[in-house]
Amino acid sequence: MPLPFLTADRAFEATDDDVALPHDDQERWRRPYRPGPWRVAAAAVCLLLASYVLFAAVVIALTGSVSEAGVIFGVSLLVISGALRLLRMGVWVSSRGLRRVGFLRTRTVPWNGVAAVRTAQQPVRWLGLPRTVQGQALTLVRRDRTQDGPAVLFTTHGADFLARFEAFDRAADAVEVWADEFRAP
Repeated sequence: MPLPFLTADRAFEATDDDVALPHDDQERWRRPYRPGPWRVAAAAVCLLLASYVLFAAVVIALTGSVSEAGVIFGVSLLVISGALRLLRMGVWVSSRGLRRVGFLRTRTVPWNGVAAVRTAQQPVRWLGLPRTVQGQALTLVRRDRTQDGPAVLFTTHGADFLARFEAFDRAADAVEVWADEFRAP
């Protein structure tokens, strides 16, 4: 069973410099990078935990308490959906705009609402924790929120790009190209 949200669009990995936006369908939402090893490892641990919880639900159901097994089965479904949502998190682009998928909320900004997308050297959160380190961040400046400051899309020390500086540069360049192509002047 193919999992399209797990793999990046193969067109972004092309080395042909003649094509600024190597894509076939501009309307489809796509993530211009692969999920990082930290994100995949966390999802794998969650799925491993879910398999144990599912096994516990089967054992509880065989012992005769179907209602308790149903509750445990529901918990395993929550863990599985959390792992899948963890894999889906990130920045997605299409001709309609830029979408930032978080764990609990998704925000979409149309390209005409984007003032700038740029890379900045700044203190960033390490793996999303409160500790900050010096790194690079891809920031989004919106036209309607100038006083709030730029929103951070992803960083070099996030779950997708920790110790993968080349992948960060490729992903940031791809998002900046999409912004330059579709953003209103």
